[in-house]
Amino acid sequence: MIDLTFLEKFTNGNKKKMQRYINLYLGIAPGTFNKMEQNIIDQDWDQLRINAHSLKPQADYMGIPDLKEVLIDIENSAGEGNANALQGLYEEALSLHVESEGALNDFLESI
Repeated sequence: MIDLTFLEKFTNGNKKKMQRYINLYLGIAPGTFNKMEQNIIDQDWDQLRINAHSLKPQADYMGIPDLKEVLIDIENSAGEGNANALQGLYEEALSLHVESEGALNDFLESI
């Protein structure tokens, strides 16, 4: 589900830095997902695209490639404004985030 290889290299294996970056992601991502959900309700596709875009690098740093791919799909699909497709993509992204959130918390507890 998660692969912290990039983060480990990025922080030179410094566990405190890794912990700081993971906590930053865990602190920001839930709020961004809430915003994305509201964007879908409001059919604010431009803002949805911006919010999905903002999470992509964070998903990459956290080693969650499946989430990054779904965020790219959301970003690309937002231009089409298909609320049903975007709702499904959002739910998939949120599910991946929740799964990875558990794995990241487990990692934090182990260091």
